[in-house]
Amino acid sequence: MTLKSPVRRTFVMLLAGILACAGLAIAACGSGSNDNGRATPTSSASAAQPLSGPVTVFAAASLTDAFNEIGAEFKKAHPGVEVIFNFAGSAALRTQLEQGARADVFASADTMQMDSARQSGVIAGSGKIFVRNSLTIITPSNNPAGVNAVADLKRAGLKLVLAAPEVPVGNYTRQMLTKTSADPAYGAGFSDDVLRNLVSNEANVKQVVAKVELGEADAGVVYGSDVTPSVAPKLKTVAIPASINVIAEYPIALTRDASNPKAAQAFIDFVSSGAGQDILRKWGFQTS
Repeated sequence: MTLKSPVRRTFVMLLAGILACAGLAIAACGSGSNDNGRATPTSSASAAQPLSGPVTVFAAASLTDAFNEIGAEFKKAHPGVEVIFNFAGSAALRTQLEQGARADVFASADTMQMDSARQSGVIAGSGKIFVRNSLTIITPSNNPAGVNAVADLKRAGLKLVLAAPEVPVGNYTRQMLTKTSADPAYGAGFSDDVLRNLVSNEANVKQVVAKVELGEADAGVVYGSDVTPSVAPKLKTVAIPASINVIAEYPIALTRDASNPKAAQAFIDFVSSGAGQDILRKWGFQTS
């Protein structure tokens, strides 16, 4: 037994050395190092990749000013993202999507167009309401026809311009006229009398504003948010009482074939954030 003790001690020392070297090797592999010998983080601890690439947003024409500002602020937060807008009437945008136009986000001025887009399979989900709006009457600043109340819209000879019935603001306007006709203060035939004065159906709300601003019509019905600082000096607004007004709800959604879904969802989140809602209020929209 005494003859084997030195051999045993040598074996134990050798085994301990092997284990110590193995432990150092494992530790080095776990921490990683750069050329200077400094520890570097593992891939699981690395920062998330910043958003990048284009995001195409199809948005109702009434959102033009607010979304342009929101897009600029979003880009400040995500410099690698380019936001590309296509503004038009919601019905036209929905049709474009259904015919194969590519976009990442669809923002409609009413739930009807969003529901149709969902039924045709061009959006993901059902859409989220992110802002509201209401109607107002506009006239040229000199108000040549003397329109000072809703009742004046039925005056014979008045040149009235509205958005087409399939355009959200045109649909809302006709809903308002139907409510007005049900009010004894206006009379059952009020809506028909007003629509007899219609001289033009426009493809979007911005075109209604332009025709009234240029004096090509005596009056029009638009969203309150469309009386922006750039056009307000050329227009007069006539309030529509809350009892007959119609509140427009604006939904927003990812498209089903979004090519940049992460950045697109980040844009939607920004629109719904405090900063996005502040911008929408600045441009005359109603937020919760």
